[in-house]
Amino acid sequence: MKEKHKLVTIVVEGTPHEWPEEKITYVEVVTLEVPEFAQHPEITYSVRYKLGHGNKPEGVLTPGASVKVKEGMVFHVSETGQS
Repeated sequence: MKEKHKLVTIVVEGTPHEWPEEKITYVEVVTLEVPEFAQHPEITYSVRYKLGHGNKPEGVLTPGASVKVKEGMVFHVSETGQS
């Protein structure tokens, strides 16, 4: 039986969000900040994080990747450009 992950609070661009999963993907982070992201695949975003887990406390989340979340983890989402 899969153990239920406890809710953690992550901060995306200054807004706290409760997150029920152990990991979060690039698409999930961007969608928290830009709810209409799915309708605009031509726009790309840069996602940086800090205050993550000990072995990788900060870094960049790239499309297709995910990262383990931690209470108080901070994400920065910025638009990188349009086609």
